[in-house]
Amino acid sequence: MSVPTLDSQLCFALYSASSHLTSIYRPLLDPLGLTYTQFIVLMALWEEDNISISQLAKKASLSKATMTPLLKRLEQKQLIRRQVLTENERQKNIVLTDAGRDLSKKSAEITDKVFCSTGLTVEQAKEIMSLCRLMLKHGDIQKAS
Repeated sequence: MSVPTLDSQLCFALYSASSHLTSIYRPLLDPLGLTYTQFIVLMALWEEDNISISQLAKKASLSKATMTPLLKRLEQKQLIRRQVLTENERQKNIVLTDAGRDLSKKSAEITDKVFCSTGLTVEQAKEIMSLCRLMLKHGDIQKAS
């Protein structure tokens, strides 16, 4: 029986690449007082603001358990606020504050710097993202059956 090597494992390649990209983001996000996960949530809100916690968790691919402390920290930084819905007082939507919206102006510079550090062409990056989405879609199909 042969033992699989790390270099032959898709999971390790994806994990290593993800860890590497996250480490590149860290010094760029530190001056803003943000973690990578907080940045992901803000990017999701910059795309679509005033959405439920469940919708936001799904969009950012985060668990609801992860969302609660993360949103609390973003709220303490005054980047978001929880808005109670008038039709259902138990339901809250997450809304960007002006400060949260203003941060979006810095996001393009940050993501551009990270992309440049990958050494990939735009076409290569699109291909990798497409393959990752295909893998996730296949996983969703497997879960449903």
